[in-house]
Amino acid sequence: MTTVETGPTFSDVAVGDELPTLELPITRTLITSGAIASRDYQDVHHDQVLAKERGSPDIFMNILTTNGLVGRYVTDWSGPRSRLLDVSIRLGAPNYPDCTMTFTGSVKEKGPLADDGKSGTVTVAIRGANHLGDHVTGTVQVLLPAGENGAA
Repeated sequence: MTTVETGPTFSDVAVGDELPTLELPITRTLITSGAIASRDYQDVHHDQVLAKERGSPDIFMNILTTNGLVGRYVTDWSGPRSRLLDVSIRLGAPNYPDCTMTFTGSVKEKGPLADDGKSGTVTVAIRGANHLGDHVTGTVQVLLPAGENGAA
């Protein structure tokens, strides 16, 4: 049984299952703090004047922050018993302050149970879009506990 506290098990999940939509406001604080936390001190991520001098209409989110938000989106769905195995993303339209990025996703593939029968891998296709188009697209492989037919 899937609960918010534990997330789905491998046996709960089917190819085509949709993840819940997440609407995430993009603020200056999120952009700047994400850049600082990932030690990305490029001025285009925190200084509006210098970002404009370099041809951008404003500061914009860095890829490491985006990568972290992709992980958050998937683990919000998969729960604390899951483990991210691989994140493969491609950036598109920038995330500027005052955008809203909307995450959507679905289960794209389901692998076999692990040899020990305790877990299985699923691949989730994700999309994070704002008013300019797709900010991020990609896939995330996540390991889920087996569920009904195996140990949880």
